[in-house]
Amino acid sequence: MAFDCDCCITQNPDLENVQMLKGFRDFIMRGNVVDLAVAVIIGAAFNAVVTSFTKDVLMQMISAVIGKPDFNSIAFNIGETPIHIGALLTAVVNFLIVACVIYFCVVLPIQWITNRNKKEEAATTKNCTECLSEIPLEAKRCSHCAQPQAA
Repeated sequence: MAFDCDCCITQNPDLENVQMLKGFRDFIMRGNVVDLAVAVIIGAAFNAVVTSFTKDVLMQMISAVIGKPDFNSIAFNIGETPIHIGALLTAVVNFLIVACVIYFCVVLPIQWITNRNKKEEAATTKNCTECLSEIPLEAKRCSHCAQPQAA
């Protein structure tokens, strides 16, 4: 049953629900929402890989050099209150390791692929021979100093 006016929709609450669900469906099916959902899922899966690499490989290398796999036992007291600075150091080291892994394994390869596929754009401007201002290639005179320009 099709209605041609909005007054029928406002009088029928079931049609309001159908319109609301259509709006929700349109929102969910927009490309950026779906892309974001896929990115979150892939990010969660990639998090497990990076966490394992950090904990099982890199932190073990740090443990071989320093003697401890983490810094959690480092603490000092102010009065009777222990300040666990080691936990902060461990979190900072883990963050830096994860940031390095993401940068070198994700960001740099994507930048390399993007730059490789990018075509150089043709220049649309040139510099004035007199005042060195940027002017269009087709300009016969400089818009800044009014000097004639060679073709």
